[in-house]
Amino acid sequence: MRLQVKGGKRMISLHCCQTSGISADVHQQQNWIRRPRGITELLVPGALLVLMPKCPMCLAAYVAVATGFSMSFSSAHILMRSLTALCVGTLALCVVRRVVSCRHTKQAFKIQPTQVSR
Repeated sequence: MRLQVKGGKRMISLHCCQTSGISADVHQQQNWIRRPRGITELLVPGALLVLMPKCPMCLAAYVAVATGFSMSFSSAHILMRSLTALCVGTLALCVVRRVVSCRHTKQAFKIQPTQVSR
């Protein structure tokens, strides 16, 4: 795709498969940065979900010890359910992103009809 810029200059955008002007070091650096980020995306909500107390009173006690603020049972229960929903939603989003990116990088299957023998 070519876009007109002031002064008659043209900008050429490359497709994802073209690497003209981009060195292999840049791609390797991007992969080096992307890999820990992908692991962290899955680890943080999973660890929070595993380490979160299952009892609202325990959660209220942890909040009181960590911050010095006390919580009622009902607010601790709401916080616990909200954190659980947030963690599960984040994990689901990460899984959907991975599935979509895997499907995007692979070629589509070519299914051809076969003749049914009688």
